[in-house]
Amino acid sequence: MKVAIYGQFYHKNSGQYIQELLDALELQDIQVEIEANFLKIINENSSIEKQYTNFSTFTKLDSSYQLFFSIGGDGTILKSINFVRDLDIPIVGINTGRLGFLATIQKENIKKMMLAIKEKKYSISKRELITIATSPQNDSLSNMNFALNEIAISRKNTTSMITIETWLDGKYLNAYWADGLIIATPTGSTGYSLSCGGPIIDPKTKALAITPIAPHNLNARPLMIPDNTELTLKVSGRENEFLVSLDSRLTSLHNDTTITIKKAPFTIGLVLLNEDSFIKTLRQKLLWGEDKRN
Repeated sequence: MKVAIYGQFYHKNSGQYIQELLDALELQDIQVEIEANFLKIINENSSIEKQYTNFSTFTKLDSSYQLFFSIGGDGTILKSINFVRDLDIPIVGINTGRLGFLATIQKENIKKMMLAIKEKKYSISKRELITIATSPQNDSLSNMNFALNEIAISRKNTTSMITIETWLDGKYLNAYWADGLIIATPTGSTGYSLSCGGPIIDPKTKALAITPIAPHNLNARPLMIPDNTELTLKVSGRENEFLVSLDSRLTSLHNDTTITIKKAPFTIGLVLLNEDSFIKTLRQKLLWGEDKRN
């Protein structure tokens, strides 16, 4: 088996868990390659007891990898999809942060996780992505035009609201007068969209959520639509530009830009241990506090 490892070292005391993972992979004689910048950080970190200079590195992936280990939080997984893209390599999200809807494997459970992987006692949750296209074309979006969580339109350099005209499959829906508009996947429904009053969507649901950000009209409510819907957006406002974000990636567009958003032609796979599920994570992280049941 050949696996890739990526992380950002944002979280305190993550060094000991990185070392535990690397040691466990060595014991199972698994071929490991570490993202080049991450290996440099590992070797410079004082909490790592030994140097891992013998590991091979990668800056991009190919289909020869069986698993991709993401060490950090949900933000690290969102950056991981920039490597995985459409290669269909499942992501193992090890949570060394606080809140993990995507990185569901807790850092204390690395040994348990490695045993489950060895015995193939896990499942893969397929997650839909969305893509963006612009007219005229924007070079900053031509290569990285997909998002796992959401695509958000928002105002730039102004306190004034913007108007976002919206069409669904060519049929006019509404002109949202707001700070912005979020198009969220089921995976992203527990993120930015939720904080703006959007619905929680089970990942298996074939839907997208349209959630306005601080709308002027109180009757502008979040709307769920089928995920095979093509959305067209046009923005106007006092400034000549507005912002568009794809998960953690941000760029500016001119007001004369027409945006098209639709479901991506590929999915991302997230590894779940057999006892884990979206409902269990939801119960623990959001609705009812830490779950005391086994």
